[in-house]
Amino acid sequence: MSVQQRVLFVCLGNICRSPAAEGVFLQRLAAAGLQERYVVDSAGTGSWHVGKPADARMRSAAARRGIHLPSRARQLEAADLQRFDRILTMDADNLAAVQALARRSPQRQGLAVVEPLVRYCRRLSASEVPDPYFGGEEGFERVLDLLEDACDGLLMALEQG
Repeated sequence: MSVQQRVLFVCLGNICRSPAAEGVFLQRLAAAGLQERYVVDSAGTGSWHVGKPADARMRSAAARRGIHLPSRARQLEAADLQRFDRILTMDADNLAAVQALARRSPQRQGLAVVEPLVRYCRRLSASEVPDPYFGGEEGFERVLDLLEDACDGLLMALEQG
């Protein structure tokens, strides 16, 4: 496979879940020597945090696992539907927002596959990746557990695909 896969992770503000998913996936790609085969990014459906780094609590929790979160928050835009092959959402609201953006797109061909990231969980069971923003430290750990499981499953599915 010489063609790069383009993967975008989406949450609400792009400071907790989606930058962590991006960081986890990048870590998994590096460990497997597959960085050159993927373009990975993250975005939020909202614009409140544009330009800001990931939440300090998420960066700290990720760092304890050896995961670096280098991205800066940005808002999802219509062009992302053409720029990426897959858009992976964290919860039902994110999924609905991306699907609504896709429905408004004048272009119907070549749009990204939009789906919930938890679909790729293999060990853990969850209907969504919960937003840890208003909770305690254990919420960030739970999110990282889910993201590690889902990103492992996603990478396996994409490589077998």
